[in-house]
Amino acid sequence: MALIKKFRIKEFKNKRPVAKLEKISLSFSKRQILDNINFNLNSGEIVGLLGPNGAGKSTIFNILMGLIKPDFGKVIIENTNATNYPIYLRARKFKIGYVPQYGGYFNDLSLLDNLKAIGEIIIKNDRERQSRIHDLISKFALDNVQEVKAKFLSGGQRRKLVICMALLGDPKILLCDEIFAALDVLTIHMLKEILVNLQKEKPNMCIVICEHQARELLSIVDRALILSNCKIIAEGSPNKLIKDENAKTQYFGDFF
Repeated sequence: MALIKKFRIKEFKNKRPVAKLEKISLSFSKRQILDNINFNLNSGEIVGLLGPNGAGKSTIFNILMGLIKPDFGKVIIENTNATNYPIYLRARKFKIGYVPQYGGYFNDLSLLDNLKAIGEIIIKNDRERQSRIHDLISKFALDNVQEVKAKFLSGGQRRKLVICMALLGDPKILLCDEIFAALDVLTIHMLKEILVNLQKEKPNMCIVICEHQARELLSIVDRALILSNCKIIAEGSPNKLIKDENAKTQYFGDFF
């Protein structure tokens, strides 16, 4: 198992929820996807969502963003019932950023123009927008490829671009869907460092990562939840999860 960051445990700090899912249930065509899901997302945490295919991880992201409305339950963001808020209002009012598993950029625009296109929507002040874009390009070491069209970037560079686009709005909640998918070992390590550094630089932001690669995820999160059979079957720190009998039986297996 990969090394776990040393500063993970934060029980001594006061936990401040930035979002809550309360009694969330959802079905598609009579097929139950989520059944009475309850959990908090706390300021300053990196939280992981694990589970087999079809467990409802991406569905939870869609509910948090407002793409899907649950059949039952509430989405509370910053102490506001946001269950009926549309996606654009949640993004603006509550500052929710999203890094999708695939796409999320304009293929025929350069890396710089991709950032400008999103920046013009969410940052009205020209000077502030240019400064934010320049800072992100420098932070993610993308200076040499800023004029390259997105479709010609490497997988890691495209993933960096999409993270930059999500960070332009200075989000309080950053949702990352399968961020390590189809990437090589070095690129995955680079992205893990980026996420851990973001937590240090933005201590009030909550980062939520939905991922299949359990070892990579557990090496950087403070807390993780495992979904199986429509429910949360285990929750806690990585050290706690890998010893949890439900997690072993229903997800990790005996050889993890």
